Amino acid sequence: MVFFASIKKEGIFIKKYEMVKEKKDFNSIINNARFFKNNYYTIYIRKRKDSEIKFGLAISKKVGNAVVRNKLKRQVRALIDNIKETFPKGRDYIIMIKRNCLEINFQEMKINLIQLIEEIK
Repeated sequence: MVFFASIKKEGIFIKKYEMVKEKKDFNSIINNARFFKNNYYTIYIRKRKDSEIKFGLAISKKVGNAVVRNKLKRQVRALIDNIKETFPKGRDYIIMIKRNCLEINFQEMKINLIQLIEEIK
């Protein structure tokens, strides 16, 4: 018999209103925006008229199966939520997760994302 512990979620991830969801928004940001990249992420940035921040995550099917891709997206969402204050305000961000993220642990993912954000500033 298997028992599951109930886990109370206390807003540990990005809110829905902070996400870029529409395909046309993704495409316009990726095709018309500046980008910064390292071996683990590519971040596309587009300025907004207001002071809000919106995030979008993208990962290729080449990275792995759905379980692997969703795990990486959950980890990056948690990273973004922890370091959201370091992102410059008034911009849309599309973060593309690369296959190399499979080879590093969570702490190294965080360090690499912070370094890339520092380049943006």
